[in-house]
Amino acid sequence: MGNIILGIESSCDDTSASIIDDGFIRSNIIAGQKVHELYGGVVPELASRAHQSNIIPVVDAAIKQAGISKDDITAIAFTRGPGLLGSLLVGTSFAKGFALAQKVPLIEVNHLQGHILAHFVKKEGAENKQPNFPFLCLLVSGGNSQIVLVKDHLDMEILGTTIDDAAGEAFDKCAKVIGLPYPGGPIVDRNAKLGNPDAFKYSKPRIADYNYSFSGLKTSFLYQIRDNVKVNPNFINENMNDICASLQKTIIDILLDKLIKAAKDTGIKEITVAGGVSANSGLRDRLTLEAKKRKWNLFIPEFAYTTDNAAMIAITGYYKFLKGEFVDQSISPMARMTL
Repeated sequence: MGNIILGIESSCDDTSASIIDDGFIRSNIIAGQKVHELYGGVVPELASRAHQSNIIPVVDAAIKQAGISKDDITAIAFTRGPGLLGSLLVGTSFAKGFALAQKVPLIEVNHLQGHILAHFVKKEGAENKQPNFPFLCLLVSGGNSQIVLVKDHLDMEILGTTIDDAAGEAFDKCAKVIGLPYPGGPIVDRNAKLGNPDAFKYSKPRIADYNYSFSGLKTSFLYQIRDNVKVNPNFINENMNDICASLQKTIIDILLDKLIKAAKDTGIKEITVAGGVSANSGLRDRLTLEAKKRKWNLFIPEFAYTTDNAAMIAITGYYKFLKGEFVDQSISPMARMTL
C-alpha cells in the first residue's frame, strides 16, 4: 500500500466517502437524500441532519470496500467549501475528529478544485488518460459556471464566471416553471432527446469577456411559457419535448460560445469539462462535435465523477499531501470559497 487518502464530501445533499491509494481509486460511496424532492430543492436543515446520520456508515462502507482498515489511512481530506454551511460542518467535524483520533494529517479541499481534478482519478487496469497542462476546464454545476485555466494540479485561474445564476440552476428553475420535479436538469435532458431544439428561441445574454449570465434566459423562458399558456392552456403538455430541447440547446450554446472563445484566445487545445451539468448528454455530444471540428483533445468525466463525490476530494487531497499542504484543528468550513 502507498499513500492512502480518505476523502469526505458533504457540501450539499450527498454524503460521500472515498479511498484513494497513490492516485488509484479503491472505493467511492455516495448516500443521497430523496427527502428534498418533496420540496422542489435542497432544504439546508434537512440536509445537515441527514449528513449526521449518513457520515459514519458511509465512511465505514468506503473503508470496507477498499479492503483496508482505518489504521492504514495516511491522511484525511475533506470539503471545506463552498456549499451549505450546516452540511459542510458535518464533514469538517468528522474529518477533524478522525484525524485527531488516528493521528494523521488533515487536508482541506476546495469543492470546485475537486471537480476539476476528478480527471486525475486512476483505475487499476484502465488506460487512465489525463489532460496535459495547461488545459481549460468548463466547470458547470448547480451553483457554478466557470472557465478555468489549469496550469498545474494546484495552480488554477478563473478566466470567466457567472455574474448571476449558474447553468445547473437555469436547468432546474426552468424545469420547475413547466412543472417538472426536482432535480429538473436530468428530466429536461431526457425529454430533449425527443424534441426539436430549434422549435423555440430564448434570450441569449451579451456578456463581456468569458463571463456567463443565465438570469435573462430564465426570464425569457418564463415569459414565453406564460404567454403561450394564456393562448393555449395545454401548451406545455403538447410541446414538452420541444420546450426541453430548445431550452437545453440555448444553455449549451451560451456555455460553448465562451469556451470556444477562450480556447481560441489562449491557443489551448486541451479541454475538459467538470461538474454536475457535465452529465448532460446534449452538452457531451456538442463538446464531442466541437472537439472534432476544432481538433481539441477533449476529456469528459465518467458519470460517477460528475455529481458531488468524495473521489474528487480524495484525489485533490492526494496532490496536496504530496506537497505537505496540511491544516490544523482550528480549521472551519466556509460556505463561500473561490478557486
